[in-house]
Amino acid sequence: MQKRVVVTGGMGYIGSHTIIDLIDNGFEVISIDNYLNSEPEVLDRIFDVTGVRVKNYNVDLVDAAATKAVFEANPNIDGIIHFAALKSVGESVEKPWEYFHNNMNSLLNVLKCAADFNISSFIFSSSCSVYGNANELPVTENTPMQEAESPYARTKQIGEHIITDFAKAHPDFKAILLRYFNPAGAHESAKIGESPTYNASNLVPVITETAIGKRKQVTVFGSDYDTRDGSCVRDYIHVMDLANAHTKSLEYLMQNKNEQACEIFNVAIGEGVSVLEAVQAFERSTQQKLNYVIGERREGDVIAIYANLDKAAARLGWQPKRDIDAIMRTAWEWEKVRSKQTAKV
Repeated sequence: MQKRVVVTGGMGYIGSHTIIDLIDNGFEVISIDNYLNSEPEVLDRIFDVTGVRVKNYNVDLVDAAATKAVFEANPNIDGIIHFAALKSVGESVEKPWEYFHNNMNSLLNVLKCAADFNISSFIFSSSCSVYGNANELPVTENTPMQEAESPYARTKQIGEHIITDFAKAHPDFKAILLRYFNPAGAHESAKIGESPTYNASNLVPVITETAIGKRKQVTVFGSDYDTRDGSCVRDYIHVMDLANAHTKSLEYLMQNKNEQACEIFNVAIGEGVSVLEAVQAFERSTQQKLNYVIGERREGDVIAIYANLDKAAARLGWQPKRDIDAIMRTAWEWEKVRSKQTAKV
C-alpha cells in the first residue's frame, strides 16, 4: 500500500521537486503551501512531469487550527517533510521578527500535529547555515555550530534543537535533520524549476535572469575574502539530487534503520565552488557570456562552506549524481522556458 506523506511548502522550489521524486518512488503526497513565495501553476508543472494531480491546501501553518484541519481531513499519514519557511538571508537581517514568528510557529504547529495524529517519521529542511563560519572544512555532521550569521540561520539552529527535544519526549517519534547546502538547477525535463514570486536572491537564478535579460548584471558580493579568488565559497547541489535525499531519508526512517531518535545528515556535492567559479561554470556549460560586477561584501554571508558527505553515503545510500555544470545547464534550460511562459502572460 502507498505510504502517505505530507509535504509542507510543497509548491516551493525544493518542495515541488521533492514531490516529483516521492511520486517517482511510489509515495502518495499531500501538499500544504499558502503560496507566499510560490504559485498555483506549480501543481500543473508537477502533473506535467509525473501525470499525478497533487492536492495542495492553501493554509498558513502559523494558524494552528487550520493546520490541524488538514491532518483531520487526511487520516493515516505516514510521514511529514517540513520545508515551509521564510528563507532569504538578507531579508531575515531586515525583518528578524517575521522570520522567528513564521519559521518557529509553523514548525511547532506541524510537530503538534505529528504528535496528535501519531505520525512518527519527520524530515526537517535544515541548512548548512547552522554551522556559521565553521572552523574546519569540509564540515561534518559533528562540526560544532558557530554563531548564526543571520536570523534565518538562527531559526534553523533553533528548529533543530526543538525537534531534538521533541523526539526525546515522544518515544515513537523519529526525525532526520537534513543540512543542505546551496540547491540549484532544475528538473531535466525543463518543465519545472526555481520560480520565485519575489526577486530571486540565490546566485543561480540571479545568473540565469541576467543571462536572459531580466537583470542588467550579476553582483559578486565581495572580492577580498580569504578564499581562492576572493569571492565566497559554497557547495552547490542539484535540486533533484537534494529531492532524492529527502525520499531516501523518509525510507530510512520508515524501515527503522535509524540508530537514534533524531539524526543529522549533510547533503551537497561535497566540494566548494566560489561565486566567480560558478559564473565561469555557467558560461562554460551554456556558452552564454554573463555580465557581472564586483561589489561590496553583503551582511550575513558566510565566507566559505562545503560538506563531507560520508555519513549520508554510508547510512542513507545517497550520493549526488550531478555536478555544477549540470546545475547550470538545467537552470538555464528552465529559465528559457519560464521566460517564454511569462512573456505569454
